[in-house]
Amino acid sequence: MTNLVAHTLKEDLSETGDITSKAIFTTEKDTFNLVSKDTGILCGSMTAIEVFNEVDAETAVNFLQHDGDKLSPGTLVAIISGKVRSILTAERTALNFLSHLSGIATKTYEYTLKAKGAVILDTRKTIPGLRELEKYAVTCGGGQNHRMGLYDMVMIKDNHIDAAGGIPQAVQKIRNMWGDTYKIEVETRTLEEVRLALDSAADRIMLDNMSLQMMKEAVLMVGETAETEASGNVTLEKIPSIADTGVNFISVGGLTHSVTAFDFSLRK
Repeated sequence: MTNLVAHTLKEDLSETGDITSKAIFTTEKDTFNLVSKDTGILCGSMTAIEVFNEVDAETAVNFLQHDGDKLSPGTLVAIISGKVRSILTAERTALNFLSHLSGIATKTYEYTLKAKGAVILDTRKTIPGLRELEKYAVTCGGGQNHRMGLYDMVMIKDNHIDAAGGIPQAVQKIRNMWGDTYKIEVETRTLEEVRLALDSAADRIMLDNMSLQMMKEAVLMVGETAETEASGNVTLEKIPSIADTGVNFISVGGLTHSVTAFDFSLRK
């Protein structure tokens, strides 16, 4: 995380630094309030603290709210004290992290409220370099992480299936290589593919871009034999209907790839 913070500060400061604050301030000290301007869920406090401390280790950052807490307009989130020049130098980078991660947490929370017991999952559709933070933000909003990357869970997708010659062939090759080391999920597009995934003893079956009726039939077919996951063009408006099909999980790429920044203000 330290390397990420240093990299993002480098984007803003280059070799010269904050030429505006350097010209106006020297050693003056003051206190600033970080205030929420939106309604939602806080996330990213530790990263923001790291940004301020990377610029100046003597800056005191006291968060009064914690990651996962609900915020409303006017909520005092944190009090930041120290050299004015240091605080203003770190301000935008720290708020960029807070705004992005709180936006993800807030969006996830909105989805969980409509999920009727189904678990909301993220995907790998994340900004390069920010996956760990973005997936953490999903958990702050009440969702769960799908897989962190290509290394921690087997996902047999349509291209794997087509190139391998079918679901049974793809699953067998996974078993031959890894045995039971990894959980296996199979992406399915039809009820016949659901049956093949079941017969292949998949741990989880993804119902990709299926109609609500087909999803209901698939869930009945699967029963308790495997987990089911709805995926594909999921929106907030569709969540209740998808949840009504009885799926265990609903994965939403938009949690991370289409985020509205949460608005904060740092002021005297």
